[in-house]
Formats: sequence, C-alpha cells, structure tokens
Amino acid sequence: MSSFSVQTKDELARIQGWPCCQAAELAALLAFNGRLVSGDGLLITTENAAIARKVFKGLKTVFGLSAQVEIRRKTRLKKNNEYLVRVEAQDGLRPALMRLGLVNASGRPRSGLKRDLVRRQCCRRAYLRGAFLARGSVSSPRGAYHLEITVTARQSAADLSELMQKLGLDGRFSARKRAWVVYIKDGEQLAAALVLMGAHSALLRFENARIYKGMRNQVNRLVNCDTANLSKTVLAGVRQEESIRMVVESIGLDGLSPPLRQVARLRLQNPEISLRELGEMAQPPLSKSCVNHRLRKLESIAHNILTAQSRKGVGH
Repeated sequence: MSSFSVQTKDELARIQGWPCCQAAELAALLAFNGRLVSGDGLLITTENAAIARKVFKGLKTVFGLSAQVEIRRKTRLKKNNEYLVRVEAQDGLRPALMRLGLVNASGRPRSGLKRDLVRRQCCRRAYLRGAFLARGSVSSPRGAYHLEITVTARQSAADLSELMQKLGLDGRFSARKRAWVVYIKDGEQLAAALVLMGAHSALLRFENARIYKGMRNQVNRLVNCDTANLSKTVLAGVRQEESIRMVVESIGLDGLSPPLRQVARLRLQNPEISLRELGEMAQPPLSKSCVNHRLRKLESIAHNILTAQSRKGVGH
C-alpha cells in the first residue's frame, strides 16, 4: 500500500461512532479480517496497530467481550509486525457473532452481509469504513485515482458494491485471480468515498494533490500545444522557402512585383520565424493575413512553374 493509503487507514481507525455504527464496522472488520477457530473462538489479524486497538475496544464496548492482542513478526516479504486479536470462547460471543451476521443460530459460519446492520445511512458508512480498513487500499492521488477493497467471495463483493450504490458511489466489482475486487476509479467518486468514511484529513491531501496534478497537466498541454505550433511554423517556413527558391531560379526576384519581392526576401532570410514576425520586419509593417496572402501567391507561382516544367518534360 502507498503511504497515502496507510495514512488514510490510520485516520479512519481512530474514528469512534455510535454503538450501532461500531457494530456495523466490526461486522466488516471481522468478516474480512477474522476467522472462527476451534473451540468456538475468534481470531482477527491485521498489520495495523490502530485497527487492532479498534477491534479490541469495539468488542469490549459494544459486546462486553474480553480479548487478547498478540504481536507477531512476519518472516516473509517485508517482515513487518502482524497484530492478532484473539477472542476465546466465552459467554456472549455466539450472540455477538450472530448479531454481526458471522454465524447462524446453530453457530455455523454464514456468508453475506446482514441487512439489519446497515439499515441506517450512518451504519452503511461505518460498514464501508470497516471493509476498507480490513481489505482496502487507495493509491496516491499523484498517480491514477484508484480505491479498491479485495474480498474472497463474490457474494461479499456484490453486497459491498450494492452498499456503495446506496451511498451514492459507483462501486463496481470484478474477479481478480482467486479473489474479488470492489473498486472506484473516478476522482470525484474517490473523494466522496473518503468523505463518507470520515477521512477528512486524507481528503484535504487528496484535493491538494489533485489540484497540483491538474495544474501540471494544464502546463503540459500548453507546452505540447506550443511545441506543435512551433513545428507547424518551421515546416511551413521550409515549404515556403523551397517555393520561393524555385521562383527565383526560374524568373528571378526582379521578375516579381515589389510586394511579393519584399516578402520573398524576408522569408529567404528568415525561414524559421512566424508570419506575424515576418510582417513586423516588413517596411511598412504588414498584417499576418497580408503576409500569408503574399506567401500563398508565391507558392502558387512556384506550383505553376513546376506544372509547366512537368508538361515540358512530358512533351520531350
């Protein structure tokens, strides 16, 4: 994950909502980062200490459950810390898991979002926040706009996408290898998602980066436009110079009218400058359209000369 993603999660992990919202958030965190273990226990795994504290506190505050937090250092890849929130079998655990939609009445695991948890808009926002904390990431706003939440089951992806639609977000999902990804790729939608989850500081960083990127793109477009215009000017100048040289070789400068002669000399001496600059060098100064008209006249004369030469060649 990018540093922006880590900062966003750190901010979201510190939000404390109403009890109903805490339950919805816990449901997502436990559904996507937790698993049932033998002996009717529960184990939640995360690499973020703030998320581990949120789960620990939520279980105690909302359901009165006791838990232990363990720290384990990974031995593969980045070798960073992994936090395990372990909940042993105890009174109140099964009712809590049933309320969160993780098990059915017989204690067996169930899949899919429990609709009662997200009847309110505030709880939908909390569930989205929990899902993002558990399995989400957001790219740096300096690059392409992309927020995604990876889940293992298609039903979970469909439920999450539907919940995002109810929040006004265009959350789509697709398969990726052995998982499913719910994603947002639009800048406005990503900003709205940050607001809905409560990541206001992240939103400010996101908007600042977006403004900077917009200005940079505008500068690049202007530079590219100027470069294209310069290329056109140079190519036109080369073409006009070749036409004038053909006229000079055929009839000479003295064979031209004074107005055409003046522009012809200026273009031969300055093949790279623009029409406006050519007009400013003329005596008296000429408008851009006037210079363009005279150069077109010279190119027409050159074309006629070339045509006559071709016909003469055919005649021979």
